[in-house]
Amino acid sequence: MFERPISKSGWTRVAFGDVVRLSKTRVADPEAAGIERVVGLEHIEPGDLRIRRWGDVADGTTFTTLFKPGQVLFGKRRAYQRKVAVADFEGVCSGDIYVLEPANDRLMPELLPFLCQTDAFFDHAVGTSAGSLSPRTNWTSLASFEFLLPPIQEQARLVEALAAHRALVESLEEASGSALSLKKSILREFFQPSSLELGTMPSHWRIAPAEAVGDIQLGQQRHPKFETGSNVRPYLRVANVFDDFINFDDLNEMHFPEGELKKFELASGDILLNEGQSLELVGRSSIYRGEVVGCCFQKTLLRFRCGDDLIPEFAQCFFQHMLYSGKFAKIAVQTTSVAHLTAVRFKKVPIPVPPLEEQRRLVSAQSDVADALYQISKRLVAARSILKNGVHFHDI
Repeated sequence: MFERPISKSGWTRVAFGDVVRLSKTRVADPEAAGIERVVGLEHIEPGDLRIRRWGDVADGTTFTTLFKPGQVLFGKRRAYQRKVAVADFEGVCSGDIYVLEPANDRLMPELLPFLCQTDAFFDHAVGTSAGSLSPRTNWTSLASFEFLLPPIQEQARLVEALAAHRALVESLEEASGSALSLKKSILREFFQPSSLELGTMPSHWRIAPAEAVGDIQLGQQRHPKFETGSNVRPYLRVANVFDDFINFDDLNEMHFPEGELKKFELASGDILLNEGQSLELVGRSSIYRGEVVGCCFQKTLLRFRCGDDLIPEFAQCFFQHMLYSGKFAKIAVQTTSVAHLTAVRFKKVPIPVPPLEEQRRLVSAQSDVADALYQISKRLVAARSILKNGVHFHDI
């Protein structure tokens, strides 16, 4: 990402509050003040520095915290959701959002959002949050976060490189969105005629519950007794499983009892589904291809192993259709912050079972799009990782 190695010899250790200020500007009547847009936490997408959605002040709002173009909006509630964005318009925002700006000329405004995106900053925010159901961090805690501040000249160089990388991420996201729209259209055209109801599907198809056409297993629960042991294995968790893509760059390890490996060790062709996720992502899935020998999986994932009547790639297409059409979200159990697919409910999901030749036809019809999405997803994960970890402001 950088033309020459980063030297930190001139960097100085500072506290976040030394160079960043919390804006407390309020506007009692936003509509009367001519403000048109209102931003809540639901309008900020994790990992996206741009605000692409908002509400209308004219529709009514109780929010009074004012933000202006160039200021950074940071979600203080449930900081683990990693919601931070740069405003490019004026508006009012939720009280669960901090409005941040440089406190002095020691920090370039353009560098602040990248600093707030780093893992170290989010780890601090999450670690200092209080509350069980809806944890929040406070400004005093955030202000105490320490990091290494580069000289202004070095900040300018970093901003240039990181901005170019952000542009790459946005370009990849746009390409991904176009490819995904095409894939959704293909899957909708194939699955929609059946409606998954008897009497409306093609007569030569059959429908069976998931438990009748495959083996289903919930992953191993993390527990202190499994932190060490004689049979430590790498395992996959929700953070590794994306839509039709598994990220193996960030694997954790734990002990899996030898007698239970049959349940938790993955085989090539196994489909992993997110059992616990946000409502719009619950059921997100991908196929494990044996990339990591001896890999297992954690309780946050469901493993589906196809029987003889199903091709894994076809089943994966159907699960993606369930995700895209919101059907997984409809059957999930919603808690305060997480939706659970649950093994019990997933076992009853009706799966269409066309003849194997028709399954292969669908897989072939969308394979080029799927391959393109896979390659874009790999590049996106790598590019986003650089934005989160490319500059280690916390390293000594």
